[in-house]
Amino acid sequence: MKFPRIYNLKEIAQIIGSKYVGDGNFPVEGLNEIHRVESGDIVFVDHPKYYDKALQSAATIVLINKEVECPEGKALLISDDPFRDFVKLGQYFNSFQGANHAISDTALVGKGTHLQPNVFVGNNVVIGKNCLIHANVSIGDNSIIGDNVIIHSGTVLGGDGFYYKKRETGFDKLKSVGNVVIEDDVEIGANCTIDRGVTASTIIGAGTKMDNLIQIGHDTIIGKKCLFASQVGVAGCVIIGDEVTLWGQVGVKSGIHIGNKVVVMAKSGVGNDLEEGKSYFGSPAEEARSMYKKMAANQILVKEYLNRKK
Repeated sequence: MKFPRIYNLKEIAQIIGSKYVGDGNFPVEGLNEIHRVESGDIVFVDHPKYYDKALQSAATIVLINKEVECPEGKALLISDDPFRDFVKLGQYFNSFQGANHAISDTALVGKGTHLQPNVFVGNNVVIGKNCLIHANVSIGDNSIIGDNVIIHSGTVLGGDGFYYKKRETGFDKLKSVGNVVIEDDVEIGANCTIDRGVTASTIIGAGTKMDNLIQIGHDTIIGKKCLFASQVGVAGCVIIGDEVTLWGQVGVKSGIHIGNKVVVMAKSGVGNDLEEGKSYFGSPAEEARSMYKKMAANQILVKEYLNRKK
């Protein structure tokens, strides 16, 4: 998430009441999670196991719970609870805005787009030309939808990401301040849910087609011309290439990469990166040829066992 203007380190430290290490005029442009950070961003880290990853990331400001040596060209914000202060910053710049109308006054709807009854369109939403949004679709704040998009009834775009920190008193929520981007020529089936990014965008690439009852987690990026069958579930922070096919009830673990033109067969569980251009199935999913060989070998062993029993 980018701030409305460039702030300096001292200003940001004052917002969260923290100490800082570095020049007080050091520029701060936004904040992001570790997997999406860019130069000018704040990233948070609150466990020694991940200090080096955060300090060596593209982020130039690190919100951290220990005063460590600051890498050259970067700055630190020292906090007793980086998670809390990261949430505080997100809410300071992008807090919840209530709706007064079913179609927000700040929404932009392109020529030739048709909204069926009971569609909700939130604040600062942009919808392109010649789209068809069916009844009872909910489009959350700041979503961006391209041209020639079809969204079927009951789908929700822009719900919060599923991201919590466990405390002794319960769970603290990392409140989402990102958005959803749907590119041109996408079709989304009925009763799908596409969560907005926690700090960045969840993106569905141009020409992708989705069946009914599909869940896409926060900050996931899906490529162009993909095909997802019913009941596919994709966790957060996944990167899926172009022309990928996921058949019914495929589940995908968070934080992995699926290469271009991969096919994953029905009811498979994807727990690791998948190499482009190959077919996979099983749980955990493996390359189809390898799985066929294992299945054939297992059948031979079963037959031998049954013959011995006779």
